[in-house]
Amino acid sequence: MTNFEEMGFTPGILKAIQELGFENPMPVQEKVIPLMLGGEADIIALAQTGTGKTAAFGLPLVQATDTEINNTQALILCPTRELCMQITGDLTDYARFTGKLKILAIYGGASIDNQMRGLKKGVHIIVATPGRLIDLIGRRAANLSSVTTVILDEADEMLNMGFLDSINEILEEVPDGRRTLLFSATMSKEITSIARKYMDNPVEITIGTKNSSADNVSHAYYLIHAKDKYKVLKRIADFEPDIYGIVFCRTRKETQEVASKLIDDGYNADALHGDLSQMQRDAVMQKFRVKNLQLLVATDVAARGLDVDDLTHIINYSLPDDTEVYTHRSGRTGRAGKTGISISLVHLRERHNLQQIERMVKKPFKAIPIPTGTEICGKQLFHWLKKLENVSTDHQEIEKFLPEIKEKLAGLDREELLKRVVSLQFDRFLDDYRNGEDIIDTVSDRENSFERSGRRGKREEYPGNYTRLFINLGKSDGFYPEQLIELVNTNTKGKKVPIGKIDLLKTFSFFEVESSYADDLIGALSNATFMDRRVAVEIAQEKTDKPRTGEYSGKRPAKWSDRRPEKRSQGRSENKSRNYKRDSRFGKKDKKKNYNH
Repeated sequence: MTNFEEMGFTPGILKAIQELGFENPMPVQEKVIPLMLGGEADIIALAQTGTGKTAAFGLPLVQATDTEINNTQALILCPTRELCMQITGDLTDYARFTGKLKILAIYGGASIDNQMRGLKKGVHIIVATPGRLIDLIGRRAANLSSVTTVILDEADEMLNMGFLDSINEILEEVPDGRRTLLFSATMSKEITSIARKYMDNPVEITIGTKNSSADNVSHAYYLIHAKDKYKVLKRIADFEPDIYGIVFCRTRKETQEVASKLIDDGYNADALHGDLSQMQRDAVMQKFRVKNLQLLVATDVAARGLDVDDLTHIINYSLPDDTEVYTHRSGRTGRAGKTGISISLVHLRERHNLQQIERMVKKPFKAIPIPTGTEICGKQLFHWLKKLENVSTDHQEIEKFLPEIKEKLAGLDREELLKRVVSLQFDRFLDDYRNGEDIIDTVSDRENSFERSGRRGKREEYPGNYTRLFINLGKSDGFYPEQLIELVNTNTKGKKVPIGKIDLLKTFSFFEVESSYADDLIGALSNATFMDRRVAVEIAQEKTDKPRTGEYSGKRPAKWSDRRPEKRSQGRSENKSRNYKRDSRFGKKDKKKNYNH
């Protein structure tokens, strides 16, 4: 393995490397640094976040910059304020023993006047977000005519944030003869387009597999009911007492709701989303960096460019709409050679999304069982005992209280004392998990029910008698086996109702349940609704010898069979009209969205 001394760095750079505690180059550094120090070739480096990219381009860039020339010689573009500040800080550390290298961070949310004054004094390296740099170019405060090196860091993130036009505009301001380096976690069509337009025969370096996740990040998921998401999130946090991670949500509203629930339930958590002011955002991030927070609940936009080491978990409370976003989420753990885990809370209807992500990251996702209450209490107990063993008892102030403490506890034997101490410490966990030992094991139970529904095209044999039920929902209502199973589970409060064959028709359906559950299920669903429609369930009549024309063989209930089609149609039209008038009071104008049953 090549070490830093063999790479050709100056004594000043080597001294900074030593003080920073760098021992051996990471893979991306081993490949990029010799190319930057030994030639002028353009470079495309595909590597995950946290693999040492900043040092890979930062160390040789600091060495190559001539501090005797008071012009901007290098430009680094990155997606967010946080990453901009982090890169600037790292470059400053690398240059501490190399003379008067001037580095300026340019980003939104800070005083533009101060940034203009810094540019007027002259800087050697600009680290900027595209939006603010465009503003300063428009004001003629930023002069890029002397730039010889351009680095696009986290290029895919910048494109995801909509900076393509800004990047093109900035690169048009830089001389044609410059050297361009592009660092990205994924190689999208847009990245390829930029490389083709602005780079000259670039050398491509791939760390790991192209478009895949980091090797030291494992991927797992819980297959659960949507209503159980928060309960499962709490169980993850309780089962991992030392958790330090980010919980990703899809919307700002969901982010704030989840964070507020965690805070109310006593967890060290907070929210990071676009509705926060920059001051609030900075305060949250500072608490998270110093580990006063264990869980940061964030949207993808708010967390872009977030640079925090030692994260143990990434939790996908909601799967991202864009599968590439998953790579960026999971890449925030398992950094700098450490291991991490990315856990997804997946609803049954999201299975196909998960399969797409699996194909993209080229790694299998492991289905894991939800921790039981007993397992959580045991994990917390032994975690607390470990802290108890290691706690410092060298406090002289306590000595004077010991005689009185011994006197008060003299009536308790050792076993009783232990029970009381443990009960006091674990009161919350015991209350949470004493009742309702397990959340339904959706991974097995729902998939088995799903298979029984006819997805495999063949009914399996099960013990017991089954009763055939009619339900007034069909395919035209968006009603499929998944929706039926969810409707049953939601309205039977977690009872495992064995479901047999399901026959889905256009406007109604038939399904079978074990006979002993039939009456209770009919009663439970009598007040249920689906997509604002009242659900009607009753025992179906026996099958006839001669099937009716269509895709089913069986009679509808008598009260339905006597109704003429035109009347049913007319009734639905009247219902639509009434519903639309009712909803219009609340400002709903999208008739198609709300009434496409």
